[in-house]
Amino acid sequence: MLHSPVLLQQVIKNLAIKPEELFIDTTAGEGGHLIEILKAGGRVLGIDIDQNQIKDLNKKFKSYIDSKKLVVGQGNFSDLEKIAKKVNFFPVSGILIDLGLSYKQISLSGKGFSYKKLNEKLDMRLDNSIEQSAANIVNSYTEDQLYELFAKYSEDLNSRPIAEGIVRSRAIKKIETVENLLEVLKRVMNKKDVKTEARIFQALRIKVNNEMDNLKKALLESANLLVAGGRLLVISFHSLEDRTVKSFVKKTNYFEMDQIIKGSRDLSFERSAKLRVLIKKIV
Repeated sequence: MLHSPVLLQQVIKNLAIKPEELFIDTTAGEGGHLIEILKAGGRVLGIDIDQNQIKDLNKKFKSYIDSKKLVVGQGNFSDLEKIAKKVNFFPVSGILIDLGLSYKQISLSGKGFSYKKLNEKLDMRLDNSIEQSAANIVNSYTEDQLYELFAKYSEDLNSRPIAEGIVRSRAIKKIETVENLLEVLKRVMNKKDVKTEARIFQALRIKVNNEMDNLKKALLESANLLVAGGRLLVISFHSLEDRTVKSFVKKTNYFEMDQIIKGSRDLSFERSAKLRVLIKKIV
């Protein structure tokens, strides 16, 4: 069973799929978007950084892989040009970058992505080869480093007192689990503050996985792989991601903005989602 993909109908419509054209799903996850691209007649290169997701995709879509309609590659979406060229999958008509975590990563990975999973370790590494976990960061960064991290990637007004609180708490006991970190946040805020919790967890995940730099690189590499008139679709979930995409379009001359589509307010997993449709310029 596939978890409902974000903005699925809008993605398929705006990729403007024609039979046998090439498409890349750079964050394939559980395959919810890529299966619909395949059903519409496209050929797909599905990339994911998570080794477990790759194993699942290989099992789930074996028939498409056997028929050469689908190629699956493990790696960071920031390396999509290298991955695509290695399997001779270019130039392409469309590329999808979905910046959300999959249902399995949030609910079943055990890596502490969600502030609701109290007993999970503070890991947050999408790829096990990444050296530094979220626990390493909260237990080793100086107060100033933590403040800069939270101010930049969470934009929470309480970034300084939270950094101070973490340093005080870890001097007594290491912060190793989701619950350990939530206890610190609750003490600092004098209450349970879900919005602050979400922002701080977001900041740690971004830092652990180098998400902003990877996104910038992926946008540039997408421009290199797309045919003129090809489409780049980016689904973002917070303002930092969306601003990065918007800034890239303004500062470079590769794309023109076609449209912006917001997720449904009625679906919890889509409320913060925003889809930007970019068209590669014909030069």
